[in-house]
Order: sequence, then C-alpha cells, then structure tokens
Amino acid sequence: MFDLKLNFGAKKIFYKNLSLAVKFLVDDGSLKKNISNIERIFNCRLTELQKNNFVSKDVDEIRISKPSGKPDEIILKKVKLNDQFDVDYFRNYLTYLVERISNEQIKYLHITIPSYSVFKKYFDDEEYFYQTFIEGIYFGNYSFDKYKTEKKSPKPLEVFFYAENEKKVKNAISTATNLMNAVYFVRDLQNEPSNELTPELLAKRISSEAKKSGIRCTVFDEKEIAKRNMGGLIAVGKGSINKPRFIILEYKPVVKAAKAKKTKLKKIALVGKGMTFDSGGISLKPSKSMSEMKNDMAGASVVAGAVIAAAKNKLPIHLFGIIPTAENMPSGEAFKPGDIIKTASGKTIEVDDTDAEGRVILADALDYASKLKPNQIIDLATLTGACVVALGEFVAGLFSKNDELAEKLYKSGLKTFDRVWRLPLWDDYHKLNESSVADVKNLGGRWGGAISAAKFLENFVDKKIHWAHLDIAGPSIHNDSRNYTKKYMTGFGVRLLFDYLKTHC
Repeated sequence: MFDLKLNFGAKKIFYKNLSLAVKFLVDDGSLKKNISNIERIFNCRLTELQKNNFVSKDVDEIRISKPSGKPDEIILKKVKLNDQFDVDYFRNYLTYLVERISNEQIKYLHITIPSYSVFKKYFDDEEYFYQTFIEGIYFGNYSFDKYKTEKKSPKPLEVFFYAENEKKVKNAISTATNLMNAVYFVRDLQNEPSNELTPELLAKRISSEAKKSGIRCTVFDEKEIAKRNMGGLIAVGKGSINKPRFIILEYKPVVKAAKAKKTKLKKIALVGKGMTFDSGGISLKPSKSMSEMKNDMAGASVVAGAVIAAAKNKLPIHLFGIIPTAENMPSGEAFKPGDIIKTASGKTIEVDDTDAEGRVILADALDYASKLKPNQIIDLATLTGACVVALGEFVAGLFSKNDELAEKLYKSGLKTFDRVWRLPLWDDYHKLNESSVADVKNLGGRWGGAISAAKFLENFVDKKIHWAHLDIAGPSIHNDSRNYTKKYMTGFGVRLLFDYLKTHC
C-alpha cells in the first residue's frame, strides 16, 4: 500500500512525473462542453469514441494517458445526481480507486473536488463534504498483513486536494486523519487473531494507544474485578486461562477556569463488549464461522477508537470508555447453564445459555457506567445473530427509549454511512427475560432475540440516564455493502460515534 501524505493543492497546479489527476464531472447535461474544457486545460485530445462513450449512459469513467506533458494520466469520473447517488459516493469511489492503483508506480495523486454548491442538498456541512474524500483515501489504503512473511514496503504517495475553500479542506484533512488513524487502530485490533489478543493484551494495547492521546486509562485485573463484585465478568471469564480485565478510559479536555465556570461539559459514557474470543463456552458454538469470533470484541475496540478520535480532535466533551473484556471458553471451571450469578449491581442472573455471555459482562459495565452519573450512556456490542437476521449485515440495530438520542444517532448514521435502524424497546418484551429463580434470565427465547437482549441490558442501566444500545453484530464483520467493507473487519461505529459526539453533544 502507500505511505500517504495529504495536502491542499496550490491554486497553480504543478504536475511532477508519475502523476495521476482525477476530475469529477457532474452529469448535468453539459458533459460535452466540460470535456472540451478538460482537453483545453490538460492540453490533451480525447478520441471521438472516448467522448461518445463518456456521454452515454453506460460509461461513467475514462482514463486518458498522455504521451507527453503532465500529468501522465487523467481519470474523468462522471457523477450522476440521480436516486442512486448518496453521501457515501466519493468515499466509496476513492476507496476503490486507491486499491486499484496500489500496484502502480504513481507517486502523486491530484484530486479536484467539485463545487460544494452542487451537492449542498446532500451534504449540509461543507467541511464534512470534503472529509468524505479524505476518508475514502484512507479506507482504500488500509491493509492487515502483520502475519504475512512476505510484505510489500509501502510506497510514497502524495495526495493533493483542490477545492473552493482552502481552510475547510485543511480542517477536513486534519480531522479525518485523526479519525481514520483511530479507525485503523480499531480495525487492527479486530483483525488480530485471538491468540495474539487476550483480555490482558487488549488492555495493554488500548492503554498504550490511549496514553499517546492524553487519555487516562485504568485497568482492573481479576483480583480487582473480584473485589468490586463484578460477578458477570468473573463468571464469563472463569473457563479460560486468560483472565478478564476491566478497562476505564477517561478523556476530559483542558478548559480554562473562566470558561469552565460558564460551560459545563456534557458527560458521556461509552460502553463496549470486549469478548476477545467467544467459543460459546459450555453451550458450544458450531465450528462454522467460529473463527470470526475473534471479532466479538468489536464493541470494545470501537469505544476505544471513538475516545481516541475525540481526544485527538480535542472535542469539548467529558468522555468515558468502559470496556469489560474476557474469553468465553469451555473447561472444568467454566460457568454453566443453570448457574445463578450475582452482579456488581446486586441483581442476579440465571444462566440459560453460556453463549449469551456478552450481555452478562455488559451488566457489570453498564452498572459501573451508571454510577459515573453521565448524561448519556451508549453501548456497542456484537450481541446477537438475531439482529443480523432482522436487519442484514449492512446496518446496526438501535435501541433507546429516548427519542432525541435515537434520532441524533440515526442522523449521524445516515451522514457517516455507519447506518443504524431503530427497533422497539417496549416493556411488553420484558417478560421474555423473566426467571423463576433469579432477577433476570440471560436468554429470552427464539423470537425477538435482539430485542430481548436489549431489554436484558436495560435492567442494569440507571433509569434516570438516557441510554442507547447498538447491536453491531452485522456490520462489524466484512460484507459486500461498500468497497471499504469487503475485506477485513470493518471498524463500524467509530465514525458514527465521533460524528454524534462532535455534532450533537
């Protein structure tokens, strides 16, 4: 892949050897005229066949090689503002483009961003419009080859963006670079094999990265977890030789005393499920696709990434990241169906299925988060296959009784294309988790599995705190939704949370 360097391009463009220029042309009825302008600006000639193909409905891209002069090659990309266009268009296309040119010897990539005014109906934020281009470059450049014996050395690629608003493009480059570095960190964690990412190692990786960004990180080992009566986390982790950890991240921006008196920072707690591997425990999973259970810590990694992105971009918000992490393994010491567990809240759980373990460790984490008395709690978890059955692989399930919180998360999802869809959290479903021998049962039966899981979690959240639960089981795993989700675990949720925190908090 590439060693990237991103810049705002000067008004007078200077092309060096091994340059590729990308020009987006809006299909607004003036393509022929625009092609003539391109020929004049770049001092090149398109064949009649190229022109006719590009103006036709079937061809949306042509690549022109210049035998003399600079740049060496030009890509003309047609943009159709029809019902197929969406806010992910440029991010998705540039992901594809960077992947496509990764085996070429290009050293300079010049991207002319079309006028924001043309796309204002799709993007209500000009800076974010530019940010989608930059995110696409980063997404296209991601790879995970850590365990390959033969690695390709990254090649230098300098990317220049040309647009109307220099200041906003530069801001977008800064914001997106910090954000996408956090996404890279999250995806690296998600793609790690579980033998290289135990709960202890996950805690060390997160702690190390957090401290680079000035984030306070505290890690409870198994003794401290037991001391704090976190019975859910203790029970789930009992079956593994790799003992559980409980990670607390805290980011609080430095605010001048005078300003602090006038401005009270909103306090938000993010909670993420951190199962570094889930075999199902005694209720053992089928072997098919079990290898993907290394990604059962996606919620934990996303929470860490969101806190890091917020800190690097200096968001004015008091933010906590709460991460319970464990391995769920079968052994003579593993927790069993029929066990009753006492959690840190004092509430008891009847274990109906040891493969419904994520909600059990989240019970202790949500209780801990509630005691911090934040304004809001948002948890993320690869919690249920039922949510994937209901919504597919492309979208996360959103559960909340607070309409304002749910609506803002939904809007951030549409904006970032980390999309969420709201499912009911009505009290009718509470009876699905009723137990005759404990306060609550950890499995709600066959029907409405994603909803009963969310209702289970609700038992451990302070009712006075606005709370949302995101079931990210589908979109956290590689899928065919977009060019940047097809390979490797996706890091879904980091950009969603960052935008929510930046825009709505």
